[in-house]
Amino acid sequence: AKAQLMANVIANALTEEDAKSYENKFLLNQFTAFKELLIHDLKEEQFADIYAQTLAYGMFAARYHDPTLPTFSREEAANLIPKSNPFLRRLFQEIAGYEVDKRILWIIEELVQVFLAADVAKIMKTFGKSTKMEDPIIHFYETFLAAYNPALRKARGVWYTPKPVVQFIVKGVDELLKTEFNLAQGLANTSKTKITLQTTNKATADKRSKIQNVAIETEIHKVQILDPATGTGTFLAETVQFIYDTYFSKMKGMWNGYVQKDLIPRLNGFELLMASYAMAHLKMDMLLAQTGYTAQDNQRFNIFLTNSLEESHQDTQTFFSALLSDEATEANRIKKDAPVMVVMGNPPYSVSSSNNSDWIKALLMDYKKDLKERNIQPLSDDYIKFIRFAQHFVDKNGEGIVAYISNNSFVDGIIHRQMRKNLMQSFDKIYIVDLHGNAKKKETAPDGGADQNVFDIMQGVSINFFIKTGKKAENELGKIYHADLYGKREAKYDVLNDNTLETLNFTQLDAQEPNFFFVPKDFSESEEYEKGFKLDELFEVFSGGIQTKRDKLFLDSSNNNLEDRIFKLLSTDVSKDFRDEFNIENSSSYLLLEKIKKSFYNKNHIVKISYYPFDDVFIYYDKELIGRPFYKNMSNFVNKDNIGLVMPKQSMEMNGCLVTTKISGQKLFNAYDINYVFPLYLYPEASSDLFSPSGTERIPNLDPLILAKIGESLGLVPLEDFSPEDLLDYIYAVLHTPSYREKYKAFLKIDFPRVPYPQEASLFWALVSKGKDLRQYHLLSHAQTDNFATQYPQDGDNVVEKPRFEDGKVYINAQQYFEGVPLAAWEFYIGGYQPAQKWLKDRKGIALGYEDILHYQRIIVALNATHQIMQDLDF
Repeated sequence: AKAQLMANVIANALTEEDAKSYENKFLLNQFTAFKELLIHDLKEEQFADIYAQTLAYGMFAARYHDPTLPTFSREEAANLIPKSNPFLRRLFQEIAGYEVDKRILWIIEELVQVFLAADVAKIMKTFGKSTKMEDPIIHFYETFLAAYNPALRKARGVWYTPKPVVQFIVKGVDELLKTEFNLAQGLANTSKTKITLQTTNKATADKRSKIQNVAIETEIHKVQILDPATGTGTFLAETVQFIYDTYFSKMKGMWNGYVQKDLIPRLNGFELLMASYAMAHLKMDMLLAQTGYTAQDNQRFNIFLTNSLEESHQDTQTFFSALLSDEATEANRIKKDAPVMVVMGNPPYSVSSSNNSDWIKALLMDYKKDLKERNIQPLSDDYIKFIRFAQHFVDKNGEGIVAYISNNSFVDGIIHRQMRKNLMQSFDKIYIVDLHGNAKKKETAPDGGADQNVFDIMQGVSINFFIKTGKKAENELGKIYHADLYGKREAKYDVLNDNTLETLNFTQLDAQEPNFFFVPKDFSESEEYEKGFKLDELFEVFSGGIQTKRDKLFLDSSNNNLEDRIFKLLSTDVSKDFRDEFNIENSSSYLLLEKIKKSFYNKNHIVKISYYPFDDVFIYYDKELIGRPFYKNMSNFVNKDNIGLVMPKQSMEMNGCLVTTKISGQKLFNAYDINYVFPLYLYPEASSDLFSPSGTERIPNLDPLILAKIGESLGLVPLEDFSPEDLLDYIYAVLHTPSYREKYKAFLKIDFPRVPYPQEASLFWALVSKGKDLRQYHLLSHAQTDNFATQYPQDGDNVVEKPRFEDGKVYINAQQYFEGVPLAAWEFYIGGYQPAQKWLKDRKGIALGYEDILHYQRIIVALNATHQIMQDLDF
């Protein structure tokens, strides 16, 4: 609570009208320095977070080292922060010790009283006995953030790594150093290697000697270890614990000297978040003290506050920036000169990465080479940048190990194929321990049981070891070894605890062109599958679904609400509350404020959009205003008679595809993939006149050569004997056929589907009939859609609270329910959604009207009919 209050005061001070007054100059200089030197997209509120957390965690660290429990003050705290963390010590002294901002002084003094009541060292010492948690630092860090700002951790993609995962990775690195590099002591190795440093001699005052670059040869430890996203120091601490337990538990007399001369100089960590940086130092400090190490006054830990993905920082010549610059200089020494042999850790996962330095973008070009894809945004995810970062260090060193737990999308993503090839060119061996747990893909164990993630996230993960010995021929590709771990979280932990890399059951893969998959694939049906026609070749025009970039602003279930909101947005100076509620500000890829200035309200731009399955809403569809309108494609639907086929490029193990007669949103079929929209017809005049009448001339959006080949195989004349709708219905039936999706599942995860050319007219027309039924049910236009099998018998307020299914009844609240709902309909998936559940959950707190209740009953009819039709589909 004190930290929250402090952050609010600081944030308000930075955004006040007199923000440039003399009183605020010091604070603004600090904010500017952090923004220029460390986090370039830093906002005032985020800086206020850093400020508050520095004070809270600085005081936490100080109180832990306080030998005089009856007394404690901010001045005392400034001197108690250990010298092993000179940055935090100097920073705390600067902002809380001597020249404290008077606006937060009283809050700091109250925080002092909180710590005065606690013996932090005693709490930490006995912590595990009372809580059964092994890491008190994590407990306090996680608990603090959960109460203080739970969104902060998610925004930076930071997740605590479970101990069994960390231990497995550390054990694996130790094992590989022994087996692959003949280092008998593994992680404890003390051998040294010679490196050449480039330094600059300054000119002498008498100008007899000029500035000159000098090469100096020096010795440095061979096994340099770096965690480039160290968080609270979990991997570095586990490395210390492993070395102590494995090599020094019976040689304690050597420990003190070893730590000082041969351990601390080899352990390096980079961290961007202030709170976790402070806690990493405290964790190392506590752990080494527990092993019996006596700290040296002038020896700091090589854990630096820096952005790993940037090369260097410029000092802006203020005291505060000098602190950051000094820290960056030390970090740059590691980045530039250290022969890093081991890079390990848990890099952040964030698709919307703000780490866009020219240096890392240049490195990433190796992963983007020759990719002919519409969207390569997934290759800008932070975790991929950190893999490339680590690869760069090991390549520069000539040998080494990268050991990460990371997002596992790179092991089989099509967009990642050049990344995989590049990794195989660089490394001799790659071990993938696929931990699965992808909630987006609804992954289950092979026995049908639950498959849980080892983190509390939806994206699947894997443990990856990349080994470079320098012995592989230059044109040779590295070997790929793969192992699967499915099941519940605790079961995965048990396997990791009980095994090493040597004992885990790996399968060597034959990673072939063009995709170089790092997972097993069955391509035995390749020849037959390739004979089919590809949908992105059949349909000549298609695009992704509409991305407004501000759904809350541009979408609404109420036409009137949307009209009022957009009219207000475009015709008046809106209030701060309005701007905050609807995020009325620019982002790096979407200059909303500039678009608003150029736009004028037009009520004709309010049209219906297919947003989720069976869930249409209103959109203000102004191509000049919203983020990604895909106007060339979507203009074929506004006030037009058309049908669109909607599907992702991959992940087709989900139920087939979907149809729409309206413009479509980016999340219509699946919230986590790009949803592509293939219009059946094109209106040549549509792009010039969005609101032209539906009678405008249209042409089929179908490749004439493929269309002719289909007609030839059937003995029919295209567009005479069978229509574009017939062909779409045939495709729709095929993509909903369970045997088709099972037989070709390996291919359907790679690219848009190929559909078999129809060979028999009778089978073609049978599938057309089934496809037509499915299409009409999914558009809720089938004649049978109003034949309700469900009832809505109870009176009440009709407010949706917490929907649940029980004995054929779908309860919307404690009293009211839909009766006669088949379980198959309740659980049925369309794409990534269960519409019978999602439609109600999206209306939580809303009273259903008469039309809403009828609409939901139609959804149940459509889902149940789809389930039954799919049981009959086969060919």
